[in-house]
Amino acid sequence: MDIDAFIAAHRPAWDRLDHLVKNRSSLTGAEVDEMVDLYQRVATHLSIVRSSSSDPMLTGRLSALVARARSAVTGAHTPAWRELVRFFTVSFPVVAYRARWWWLITGVAFVGFAWVLGVWVAGNPEVQASIASPEEITQLVEHDFADYYSENPATSFASLVWINNAWLSALVVACSALLGLPIPYLLYGTAANVGVTGGLMASRDKLDIFFGLITPHGLLELTAVFLAAGAGMRLGWTVIDPGTRRRMEVLAEQGRAVMSVALGLVVVLFVSGLIEAFVTPSGLPTWARVGIGVVAEAVFLAYVIVFGRRALRENETGDIERAPDVAPTA
Repeated sequence: MDIDAFIAAHRPAWDRLDHLVKNRSSLTGAEVDEMVDLYQRVATHLSIVRSSSSDPMLTGRLSALVARARSAVTGAHTPAWRELVRFFTVSFPVVAYRARWWWLITGVAFVGFAWVLGVWVAGNPEVQASIASPEEITQLVEHDFADYYSENPATSFASLVWINNAWLSALVVACSALLGLPIPYLLYGTAANVGVTGGLMASRDKLDIFFGLITPHGLLELTAVFLAAGAGMRLGWTVIDPGTRRRMEVLAEQGRAVMSVALGLVVVLFVSGLIEAFVTPSGLPTWARVGIGVVAEAVFLAYVIVFGRRALRENETGDIERAPDVAPTA
């Protein structure tokens, strides 16, 4: 190949593409189309030069031009820190806020069932006998329940709690693919465990210890589980009642949005795990430990309400369709 003739024939196209790339912020629709066409042509020229010429200067020039043109054509990606800020100020809180009635009803049902079950267990010795022997109940009430929070080093215990709760929340969200039908069953197991344990503690007048240990971390932890369950069941209901839009369109949008819940709850449950590992078994007075749990819960609810309501007013859905990545279009 005559490299000089090749350069002479195609230099105008290279110079024009370089000019368009440098002025891409002010291009007209026709110029955008021209830039895309020139990018494809110059990419072909680069391929030809690499295979037919050993001129490193020309290869380097075309490589740089094609790289800059590719960036202009495919769009400028928002910095990662901005995406992270957007996720925690828009995507996660708006999905949580839009599903607020779902997880509120879920929480009321959970607490109501656990409370009724606990009262039933506490007031019926025959039920207690069917659960465990008197010696085993005594061991649970006097030692095992409290020792559970301090028998392992705080750091490893926090990691274990975090992984366990994150897995439960992710499993609950994943069940939304099955119309959310398995979610009540998953919550039933947790509610039954809370109710039975509370009932056994109440039967031995240890209810103050029960709430003193479970409240600091339990408020935030259970709220996270309720949110995951509510968002998952809301997604399942979307399949049944998509409204005026196409079912698959709404399902895809809500499915992507619900993933924000799963990711956001990783952080929420991390905080809950830290409280369970470092605050619940600490030597702080009960009122102080419970107070820390109440403050953490209040901060989370305020965060969802303030940021979620604001994002909802701006017609945000939490879907990635509104991700701030842009590309020039005619």
